[in-house]
Amino acid sequence: MILPFLSEGEHADPDDFPPVHRALTEPNGLLAVGGDLTLSRMVCAYKRGIFPWFGAGDPVLWWSPDPRTVLTPTGFHLSRSLAKWRRQQRYRITVNKAFADVVAGCAAPRSNQDGTWIVPDMFKVFIELHQAGHGYSIEIWDGTQLVGGLFGAKFGRAAFGESMFSRVPNASKLALAAILIDQCWGEVDFLDCQFTTTHLLSLGAEEWSRSLFIQRLNRSMAPQDDI
Repeated sequence: MILPFLSEGEHADPDDFPPVHRALTEPNGLLAVGGDLTLSRMVCAYKRGIFPWFGAGDPVLWWSPDPRTVLTPTGFHLSRSLAKWRRQQRYRITVNKAFADVVAGCAAPRSNQDGTWIVPDMFKVFIELHQAGHGYSIEIWDGTQLVGGLFGAKFGRAAFGESMFSRVPNASKLALAAILIDQCWGEVDFLDCQFTTTHLLSLGAEEWSRSLFIQRLNRSMAPQDDI
């Protein structure tokens, strides 16, 4: 199967994604190549269950995997130790107070990774998403020091987790709990986590088929009166 190349430049159509069912099975979910990381294209991608993911020096790759991994408020597993950490309130939790700093923390080098997918163009468009009211962050503070966080996007009641980081134990889990239990991003039906990991499964993540994910996404983006 030949992947479609998306148009790019001044007259590019942000809505030129192919149908998600045309995504490859190997690698799982690869849908299209190319295009540019404009705000309008990113918004269009999110609303269709598509996301960009690629490395430095590579063309933009667009994905819609099957299955899709999500966390839900009812399925999120709050362990006894995490519940204890929350009760202790050792760390201060804020929303959208240091969005760029959280993205930078997620993009920082990690011992178990070779490079970062948050390349400069990705960083820029995430900032634009935030400025447009679609980009959200959770910050975990120890005094005045940022020790963890999570950032992503939200459309209606559909939330998308892009990346998270921890500089102290449990910081990223506290960020997830803030979104899913405390609803710090407002009402959330689910948090998209894209691909499955054992860590996410331990937190109660579910695997939805692509078709189910798109169905739930459309329902969560619809106004309440339309449901």
